Parts: sequence; structure tokens; C-alpha cells
Amino acid sequence: MAHILPPAMLGILGGGQLGRMFAMAARSMGYRVTVLDPDVQSPAGSVADRHIRAAYDDEGALEDLASGCAAVTTEFENVPADSLRFLESRTRVSPSSACVAIAQDRILEKRYIAGAGLAVAPFLAVDAPQDLAGDLAPLLPGILKTARFGYDGKGQVRVATPEDVHGAFEALGCRPCVLEKRLDLETEISVIVARTSAELVRTFPVAENRHEAGILDVSIVPARVTPDIAARACEMACALAEAMDYIGVLAVEFFVLEEGGLVINEIAPRPHNSGHYTLDACAVSQFGQQVRTLCGLPPADTRLLSPVVMVNLLGDIWRDDEPAWDLVLSEPAAVLHLYGKASARAGRKMGHFNVLAETVDAALEKAEALKRALRR
Repeated sequence: MAHILPPAMLGILGGGQLGRMFAMAARSMGYRVTVLDPDVQSPAGSVADRHIRAAYDDEGALEDLASGCAAVTTEFENVPADSLRFLESRTRVSPSSACVAIAQDRILEKRYIAGAGLAVAPFLAVDAPQDLAGDLAPLLPGILKTARFGYDGKGQVRVATPEDVHGAFEALGCRPCVLEKRLDLETEISVIVARTSAELVRTFPVAENRHEAGILDVSIVPARVTPDIAARACEMACALAEAMDYIGVLAVEFFVLEEGGLVINEIAPRPHNSGHYTLDACAVSQFGQQVRTLCGLPPADTRLLSPVVMVNLLGDIWRDDEPAWDLVLSEPAAVLHLYGKASARAGRKMGHFNVLAETVDAALEKAEALKRALRR
């Protein structure tokens, strides 16, 4: 794959915070950036060289993006597949439309991961009510998840009985779903893979993740798991990227089971919230890797420079005014990142901060104290 070098123009579909951080990384490396996003106040558009304000399926806008960019990527997996295919016929695109399509549909995703010989939780694809006619007991208690457009805990219902499953399926609009068995977890972890080719692959250190109401709250790095579990997670993530012939940055989320088992929960074909620690604690960020893999360059060194804890900042803490940022900015160990969003609302990701320390326990203690202070 030929290298794309500065000052080439790179394109990105999506103007949220992930697109913003991609644009900032690309521009710091000397590239120029075009963002395609319909929002006039898009966080990525405000830092890009050019902002095409149009829908993701606007063929004229896509033609404009393709003709002006040496390569295009995406910041979210729910971009229309037809749009990616349109771009692929005109310019370099990574990840590919085929890889993004796998991550767009939980049924396809589960089947693909299992087909690659990698462990997933026991599941049942539910396309219609008749798919629930069999014995559901082996999958209960479980979680019924919509196959598409579910994220941050949305489109998910916990179920304990067959009657619960039928009711949840109706409540979710009888849309295609996955019924997944709930497992006894020790913890949840994630691995970020950067892959340019079969020979050029790197993983970032494993993150240990805590969630609140289905939304990532805290990531702890290095994850407090055994070296064997960390190594197996990285191996499984790389094996999946290889099976998909994936080019770009891929996030793989895992369940660590109480007896030490490891199963893949889901994937994201892009940088991930749990990888935001890389902005301050690694030799390269996940967004720098996104630029490099898009441009056909080898992934850079992913070494961890310091133990770190990342804390998500949701719109809940804004209340009537800006939060007390002096609490974070006065702490020498903390680094604040705000996403430039025009308005805050409950559950909306508005920013994050990273806390670096000599030990992961010290970083976690400081991060938790700052989190409590901001929420008062």
C-alpha cells in the first residue's frame, strides 16, 4: 500500500468527538482534514480545514469528499454502508465497508466472531417472533439487544424468563435482536488494535472498564488482570483483525469471566472511548494510529508511559453552569479534554480527563476524588 504523506487531505465521515480528535491528530502531523457532517456546530468541523455540511447519504457531498481527499475514514459505525461503498469506488477508505457492516449488526458480528473461532457469550438470533418458540432456558437470565443502532446501553433489556423475552421483543418493536446469556463476570476489558497489514499490527495496553447505566465511566490502565488474560485478549483481538482483514483502528471489548475465561462482547471499527487514555499516557494516541493506518504507514510505538485512569465527563454534571474545571486543572496529575459541544444533556459525552501517577492505584484514587468533586 502506497504511503499518503503530508500535506495530503484526509476525509472523515462524522463530526463528533472522535472525528475531532482524529482531525487534531492529523493536523498535528501536517495533514489537512475535511469533515462530512450535517451538524453546523459539529465538534470535528470546528477544527477541520473544511467542513462539508450534508447528510451522510448525499451523493453530491460524497463525490465532493472523495474527489478532494487522498483517503477517507469514519468515526462511527452507523454510517450508511452504501456511502462507504460509494467512496471506496473513488478513493482509499479504511476501515472497509465490509468490516463496518460486520460491526453494524450484532447478529452478523456474533456469527462472524464465532466463525473466526473466537469465544462469544451463548446467543440466539431473533429476527421474528417464531425464533422464540424454542427452549430459551439455556440463555436465561439474559439480555435482549437490538441488532442495530444500539450503543451505550440503548436498545437493551434484561430478561429472566421466556415471558420477559417475548415482552421485551415487543417493547423493542419486534426488530431483529440478539438474545445473549448473562455471564458471571470478573471484570470487563478492552483492547485497541492498530493494523496496516498482516505484518504491521500493534495493540495498546489492555484497559479495565467500569460502566454506569450502560455508559463507560472509568478506564484503568494497565488493567488489573493476570498477564495471561492480558496476553490472550491481545492475541484474540489481533486474530479477529486478521480474520476481518481489517485496516485501521479496531476496538475489541471482552468479558473476563469469574473462572478466568475470556469472551468477546462486541467490536467497534474505530477509536474507542476506552482508548482515550492513549492521548496522554502512550507514545502515540489511538487517533495518531488512525491517521497512520489510513495513510498506509506502520503503526507507531504503543508503549505505556505511565499508569493512567480515564474518567468520562457526561452532560449530567453541567447542571445550570459550567462545571468547576479548576478542580481538574489545578491537579498537576490530571489532563482535561473537552469536546467543544454546544449543549450538554444527561448521558451525552462532553469530555474526559486522564490522571497519570506512579501506580495505577494512585491514579485511580486521584481520579475518583476528582470525579466525586465534580459531581457535587
